[in-house]
This record gives sequence, structure tokens and C-alpha cells, in this order.
Amino acid sequence: MDKHKQANNKVNVAVIGLGRMGKIHLRNLVQSIQNAKLVMVADAIYPAEEFKKEYPDLHLTKDAVEAISSNEVDAVVISTPTSSHAALVEQCISYHKHVFCEKPLDLSLAVTKELLQKAEASGVSLMIGFNRRFDPDFMQARKSVSEGKIGNPQIIKITNRDPSLPLIEFVKTSGGMFMDFTIHDFDMVRYMMGKEVTEVYAKGLVFFDKAIADAGDVDTALTTLTFEDGTYAVLDNSRKAVYGYDQRMEIFGDKGMIQVENNLNNRNILYNEEGIHHALPLNSFTERYMQSYRKEMELFIDSLINNTPVPIKNEDVIMATAIAYAAKKSMDEQRPVKLSEEL
Repeated sequence: MDKHKQANNKVNVAVIGLGRMGKIHLRNLVQSIQNAKLVMVADAIYPAEEFKKEYPDLHLTKDAVEAISSNEVDAVVISTPTSSHAALVEQCISYHKHVFCEKPLDLSLAVTKELLQKAEASGVSLMIGFNRRFDPDFMQARKSVSEGKIGNPQIIKITNRDPSLPLIEFVKTSGGMFMDFTIHDFDMVRYMMGKEVTEVYAKGLVFFDKAIADAGDVDTALTTLTFEDGTYAVLDNSRKAVYGYDQRMEIFGDKGMIQVENNLNNRNILYNEEGIHHALPLNSFTERYMQSYRKEMELFIDSLINNTPVPIKNEDVIMATAIAYAAKKSMDEQRPVKLSEEL
């Protein structure tokens, strides 16, 4: 435990980037994470006056390096655009600051591996934000699988659909649907099944907006994964579901099945002569995964306090990234891709 944590028994944290994710992490660090103290925030364009009204006691800088290099900072939370992640993580390692970074670490698998190795060699804890592992419903499903309640899991199906299309400016820099969007599902299937993926077969199309095709991406995709024992995962992704944020999972085993259904705006069900009616799913990932964002940050901070490994291992980051690469290659070349081609 370093001098800052010795002084207040808390991890002193800086947040870099005040987009949607940065605001979520900032709010959780201020309100919910007992072992953390937010001491600085960096964002190049966020209005200083607006920030001061919301958080009068926090220091806002436009310079990320000022936050990373500060002697008052023990750990840095990176919530900036993907293209900036690698350089910021590199700086954190050079200043020996622990890092929580939103996914993906980098669009290059080689750079991803290099940064993970550098952090490990430097004694820096580096955790990537695969938050869905820490959703209460999914954690319960994982517990049931690990306890053998459905026997040997044979098929896992994940439906992951956003309620509305992203801005085209985001699409152009996101790394594509598989690296930006489906990578959560690639991580989840390994986590749930406890097995390694050996083959990827993906197909995708542009169903909603030609501008997405012009940017070299797709908005609708279906991916089949084969595990080392011959069992399967089927991933169904869309950038636009008009009825809300569609997040469902089913795990089928030789002794039973687990289903995780959507979280709805309310749990009321109306029965009448016209039918049975219930509320739509929640409207966004910020609502659906509110608890998981809080839990992942809590676990990151606790790992620093207790000097224990972060809950997302280097292998998890490498494998999810490699599967995303394989999915893109599969779609482009219209063939199944062995994961060994990417690793």
C-alpha cells in the first residue's frame, strides 16, 4: 500500500474522459465506492463551468498527463475514445499508476498483448471493463453453471441489441461491430461456459443505415462459436431494436437450462380481453448495467487495497480480442476461422 492509501486507507483515483462511461465511473467513485477517493478529472473539451457546478470540490484539467503524473493519484480510470486507450495506458505504466480501462484495450491484438505484458512486468494492475460479468443476473447464472445445476453446458445463446443506432462518427472510430459491441458477448461466453473457443463463423449485414456500410461496418450480425469440446455459442446482435435495450441469455445443458430475461421498465403485467401486456425493456446500457458498473469498479479498487489480482485476467482480454478479430475475418472471407489463426 503506497503513501496515499496509508494516509486515508483509500485509493486516490483520477478519471480521464467525461463521455457517458466516464460520467458513470465518476458518479460511482464519488457516491458508492467506499475505498476510493476521486481527486482529479481530465477531459479536453468538457465545459469547466458546468463541471464546477456539478462537482465544486473536484479539480478538472484539460491535460490527461497532468492527472496521470500527479503525485496525488494512485490509479487512473480511462474512459476516452478507443483510439486513445493505448497511449494513455502506456503513460500510466510509465508513471506506475494502476489502470482501469474501458474495452477494448486497443484495436491491435499485438499492441494489446504488449501493454498487458508491460503492465505485468511493471507491477501495475491493469483491468479492462468487461462489466457484464458483474451483473447480478449473469453472476447468478455463472454460479449455477459452475455448481453443475444444468450439467454440462452444450449451447449458450446471447441476444444483444441496442435500442438505437450510434452516431456515424462513433462508428468510424469504434473498431467495428465485433470489436466494439460483440466483444462483450465474446467475453461472456467464455466466462459462462468455462471453455475455450476454437472456431468462429460470423455473418453480418447493414440493415438500417447505408452510412454504416460506407464506414466499413455492419449493424446486424450472427456469430457461431465452437468450443474446445465441440459445444456451441450463438450470438445475435443488432444496433437497433425499436422496443428497447434487448439483453437476454440462455444456457442449455444436459441436465437443465438457465434463462436470463430482459430487465423491464416495470414488473406490472396487464391481463385483459385484448391480450397480456407488460412494459418494454430498459432504454439503455446505462440503466441495464448500472449495478455491474458499480461492482466492477468496487472490485478493481478492492484489488488495489488488498494487493490481489484484478478479476479480469490478461488471458480474458487477449481471448476476447482474438475472437473479435476472427469474427471480422470470418465475415470478410465468408468462412469459419480457427482461433489459432489469430493467436
